[in-house]
Amino acid sequence: MKVKRGVFPPLSNNCYLIIDEKTNASALVDCSVWNEKMEELIGDTELKYILLTHGHYDHIGGVKEVQKRYGAKAVISDEDKEMLSNPVYSLAAITRSTQDCTTPDLIVKDGDELVLGNIKIKVLSTPGHTKGGVCYIADNALFSGDTLFCMSCGRTDFPGGSGREMIASLRKLRELKGDYNVYPGHEDVTTLDFERKNNHYMNM
Repeated sequence: MKVKRGVFPPLSNNCYLIIDEKTNASALVDCSVWNEKMEELIGDTELKYILLTHGHYDHIGGVKEVQKRYGAKAVISDEDKEMLSNPVYSLAAITRSTQDCTTPDLIVKDGDELVLGNIKIKVLSTPGHTKGGVCYIADNALFSGDTLFCMSCGRTDFPGGSGREMIASLRKLRELKGDYNVYPGHEDVTTLDFERKNNHYMNM
């Protein structure tokens, strides 16, 4: 498995491409915008999924265009699905951002698994930043969206956010067995062991 990272507007969002090198099948984790750089990130891989960690506007801005161009399936939780079609729920309206509205292709819940070539991608429900926030695990990689950041965690003061749920979600990640490379929705890549030892929010 190979992971490629790109940083995109509007808020220096990290988007990741998971590639099964044996089959060239790929999955995009979050899709902030559609632009030439996003096209370069996807490259000549066979894009199967757009794995959305949650539905805020800065993580979904390019979804409709990528769905149309690649036939990739947009994947999101049931709790966050309406953000794809409602600029108020996604916070696009509040920030006066435009939103290219669309609909999901697959609804996932905690414990679901997706198959990408020879790779199994597991869904973990991690509410707190939004009601339907999820993380994705593939091999030794944890794609944590706006739940877990390097030395920090996602905000909980937006509609649907909950400090109590965020702490529970961080504990859930802390209790995973083994170490993982952590790929967050913003800021630097880290590891789960580093966050277990150094992230105050994971130990509340």
